Amino acid sequence: MFHPRRRFDPFFSFCCFWSMFSRIGAAWSGCRRMGNLTSTAGSSTACVQYVQEVIAQNCVVIFSKTTCPYCKMAKNVFNEIGASYKVIELDEHNDGRRLQEALAQMTGARTVPRVFVNGNCIGGGSDTKQLHQQGKLRPLIEQCGPCCSSAEGSGSGHEPDK
Repeated sequence: MFHPRRRFDPFFSFCCFWSMFSRIGAAWSGCRRMGNLTSTAGSSTACVQYVQEVIAQNCVVIFSKTTCPYCKMAKNVFNEIGASYKVIELDEHNDGRRLQEALAQMTGARTVPRVFVNGNCIGGGSDTKQLHQQGKLRPLIEQCGPCCSSAEGSGSGHEPDK
């Protein structure tokens, strides 16, 4: 309440503004798709939910960074066998840091790549290459359900998402 004799207090004003903003922001929080972009408003739960949605909608998902040699190794394995995959380049994504934290929470590892096949994390680049060399990767891909063979994520090669 405004009182004519009370001095303007910037800290109090900021706190009031922040309180109002955070209440409004609560309605905006979470991972939202906006075209190719996903916006997260700081909620780790929302980031986990976004990661889970991407994994559920695609047979193969690689959470990657563009300059990482192990990420390139994983992508090359899928290119070699002609499997389609969805790529989320964390270093180009608006919320890449938060998504990487969500992946660490979900998988127990913060390193990239984090490779998921048929909803399960199979590890990183070396793990992916090893599974392929052992002849175990293609059978995992062939087990993908119909949810993962939609137009998004079909065909060979990758489909980046920022």
